[in-house]
Amino acid sequence: MSYSHHSILTAFFLFVTGTLSSQVPEGYYADADGKRGAELKTALFQIIKDPQVVSYASLWEFFRVTDAQRNNKVWDMYSDEPGKGPEYLYDFRNNRCGSYRREGDCYNREHTLPRSCFKGTESLESDLFHLYPTDGYVNNRRGDLPFGEAGITYWQSSNGSKIGQNTFGGYTQTIFEPIDAYKGDFARTLFYVVTAYEDQLSLWRSDQVGGSRYPGFSDWSLHLMLKWHREDPVSIKEVRRNEEVYRIQKNRNPYIDYPELVEYVWGDFKTSCFEPTSLSDSFLKIECSPFERWLQDVKGYFKRNNP
Repeated sequence: MSYSHHSILTAFFLFVTGTLSSQVPEGYYADADGKRGAELKTALFQIIKDPQVVSYASLWEFFRVTDAQRNNKVWDMYSDEPGKGPEYLYDFRNNRCGSYRREGDCYNREHTLPRSCFKGTESLESDLFHLYPTDGYVNNRRGDLPFGEAGITYWQSSNGSKIGQNTFGGYTQTIFEPIDAYKGDFARTLFYVVTAYEDQLSLWRSDQVGGSRYPGFSDWSLHLMLKWHREDPVSIKEVRRNEEVYRIQKNRNPYIDYPELVEYVWGDFKTSCFEPTSLSDSFLKIECSPFERWLQDVKGYFKRNNP
């Protein structure tokens, strides 16, 4: 390898190292330091509230940045099967939903918390931390159902997402259950929602979230979301998405940055004080995918120039 190649490689690793260490902006969570439980949740609310959301109509274009797979196709958590891939792929521009008759026809804009639950909270309508591109037919089948775990299954999508009767926590209504690989993603989304919109919770009507500022969940739902969060840890996908949405909305999902925060707000450590400096953020724990394509390009460059 020539000196110039060594220089490029050195600069590359210096850049990545510097970027990794600055994943969470310095001092971003300073006002949450030393707090716990309900007080910590309110401190986080003050930090991440009032995101600079984009218009609902423009979400199609922003999904190209926040929800692209390596092949530049839509990353749809209602059809994807990690390690296998989805049965069908969506192009961001050409497969947007208009009408549809079956699964695999098109994708649309899914609100993790159904619209009917948060009427009057305008910014949540297009908050990217709350919306994902999903198969239109599966989205429609879910409708306004809460998340749960199906004991009796009434319907199942191609990737194994289910509609059925809930068997968790004494709640026995019909629910929608995503596959295990994405349960943590949706749990951390709802943790964000009840934190960033804490001042709106009393206005919402949902069997899953709302009511009081703390905990912000119904009892069965909180225990379910804690279970999903613990069983499906933060992924590369979420870390990448957190960074991209932060660039757009200027706020972050703290439960992706510091997964342990969930425990300090609602879980096992809720009587202990949160200290950001004592924890490693998730960016430092797992590979960060915004750099994956670039890293592949760099590897390709060196392979081509150093046969």
